[in-house]
Amino acid sequence: MRRYVRIFREFFRACFVEELEYRSEFLGNLISSFFGIGIAILTVNIFFYQTDQLGGWTYADVLVLLGVFNTLRGLIDFALRPNMPRLLEHVRRGTLDYILTKPVDSMFYVSFRHLVFWRLIDVLLGLGVIGYGLVEKHYIPSLVDVVIFIVTITASFVLIYSLWMMLMTTSFWVIRIDDLSFIFDSFFETARFPVGMYRGWVRVVLTYVLPAAVITNMPALSLLGKWNMTTALIAVLLALVFLWLARRFWRFALRFYTSASS
Repeated sequence: MRRYVRIFREFFRACFVEELEYRSEFLGNLISSFFGIGIAILTVNIFFYQTDQLGGWTYADVLVLLGVFNTLRGLIDFALRPNMPRLLEHVRRGTLDYILTKPVDSMFYVSFRHLVFWRLIDVLLGLGVIGYGLVEKHYIPSLVDVVIFIVTITASFVLIYSLWMMLMTTSFWVIRIDDLSFIFDSFFETARFPVGMYRGWVRVVLTYVLPAAVITNMPALSLLGKWNMTTALIAVLLALVFLWLARRFWRFALRFYTSASS
């Protein structure tokens, strides 16, 4: 474990040095992130011009949910998005050979080799929106609420990573598709809203099949003091099960990889 922490630290350092070469882009990216979160808050306000609740959630609750969504999206864009689409290119061009010969776990390498630091702005903005939502609700989370929030949002990130990793691993068989990430993006966008606003089979799928409800709703409910230990443990267990499945699927898919020299 220490070895991989050390390797990740080296990835972090190398990417940070690389990012410093493009400091002039930081301001533009900062404006872009502020614009994005501003539009998202405006959209929430437009919804609440017509109603007092959205799927059983009040305006302040939805702001907290939006903050959780933005925080997770920032983490995804920081660590996962720079890497996942590259896997398809590695398989297509046969450059996965170079990774498989390195003295490091190949799944770890393809998942975290590249990092985009300016995306952490979205994490800070997301935390800011969470704070704004809590002020609107006049609610101060207890220490236990915060601990449960940290546990559930970590479980959400692991779950997102596992689902996206399994999706991108299919590139060993469907190498002609340009980008599989749009499928993940479409799924993740559904986590922006309370699961209670969905109806019928869509709600069942987003709760039990593709657990979007767990990804954003659980951390938001934790900060709002509406959690219970059973659902928190289920979220952690679900993340570990999907991580195990992603690992097994990766090892299975490697058997079908034909290198550039084949």
